[in-house]
Amino acid sequence: MASDIAPKLKIGGNMHDALFPEHFRSEIANTIREELRNAVTPQPTWLRSSQVREMLNISDSTLQNLRINGTLPAYKLGTTWFYKHDEIVAALEAGRQHRKEADHEK
Repeated sequence: MASDIAPKLKIGGNMHDALFPEHFRSEIANTIREELRNAVTPQPTWLRSSQVREMLNISDSTLQNLRINGTLPAYKLGTTWFYKHDEIVAALEAGRQHRKEADHEK
């Protein structure tokens, strides 16, 4: 049946061109690119200090203060500190909720 339709719709040199004109191919390609951009990249479970500093855009001393005051749970193995990605996200969410509560009290 497609062979009956393709000759009538023929735009390019082959059936692919006839069934998918350039604007459709372009639209499909753009949709795929957008979906790939929006795809969630899995985060590593364990992060080193440098990765956490980069993720939060903070200095080494700020990260140390967050670790010491218990804001960010940390784990030491030898001389290297490690952080769980999920715990960092949870700490950020807790801070956000705390700020919302403080704003409502005003």
